[in-house]
Amino acid sequence: MAYTTLISAADLAQQYTQAGWVVLDCRHDLVNPQSGRQAYDAGHIPGARFASLDHDLADHARGPGGVFRGRHPLPDADAFVETLRRWGINDDSQVIAYDAQGGMFAARLWWMLRWAGHEAVAVLDGGLPAWTAQGMPLSTEPAASSRGNLQRRAALVRSVGADDILNQQGLTVLDARAPDRFRGENETLDPVGGHIPGAKNRFFKDNLQADGRFKPSAQLRQELGALVASPASSVMQCGSGVTACHNLLALEVAGMPGAALYPGSWSEWCSDPARPVATGD
Repeated sequence: MAYTTLISAADLAQQYTQAGWVVLDCRHDLVNPQSGRQAYDAGHIPGARFASLDHDLADHARGPGGVFRGRHPLPDADAFVETLRRWGINDDSQVIAYDAQGGMFAARLWWMLRWAGHEAVAVLDGGLPAWTAQGMPLSTEPAASSRGNLQRRAALVRSVGADDILNQQGLTVLDARAPDRFRGENETLDPVGGHIPGAKNRFFKDNLQADGRFKPSAQLRQELGALVASPASSVMQCGSGVTACHNLLALEVAGMPGAALYPGSWSEWCSDPARPVATGD
């Protein structure tokens, strides 16, 4: 049975050494981008490979005409599949992504694998802290190199652009940033403050329990259902299309699939002064 949303540390501990399982370390810090690799080198789940948000899960090249696409724009899909092959991922691989931030970055890789058409991908619930709490080991050895044969398939997820949000009536836009960023009060991460007019705020950490694991599906369904009447007409966004994936994962756990990601998110939206901006609550 494939894991397609979350996996517990206990279940991963029993199965991570199986043939066909690929574990990816997604730790990162938006303020200190080098810290993820440093943390991986200091100790990671044995056999795990490192997935860099900046270099593997994004392509910072500008769009046609030099258009800014946001702080973490998606890479070319075929180039991303090549990265997945470099990590040893095959068509039948079970992929597990983890970080140490409650799934903040691992959820981005979860969404991107589904974007490439690969369903058997899950996030370690509770991340590395849950792993070490089980008394499981860490390693400083790099993963053995291997090459996979993953083939790109039809996307299992949807994405939209800024024009879709501007032109499509009846969309629910859910912003995963912290409340101060949503209100336009954090100039460090958002030099242009505010949010898309009409958007609602669902801080990604609100999907988690105090121990860093996801809330039960029924609780997520109740909380998210109060914000998202129809996932099919909803868009998840954040600062740069990263933590928005956490809300998308939470919706899947809640049994509410079908919402789209706006990959450019606020960093792309606010780069064009012609687009409207709202501040406050």
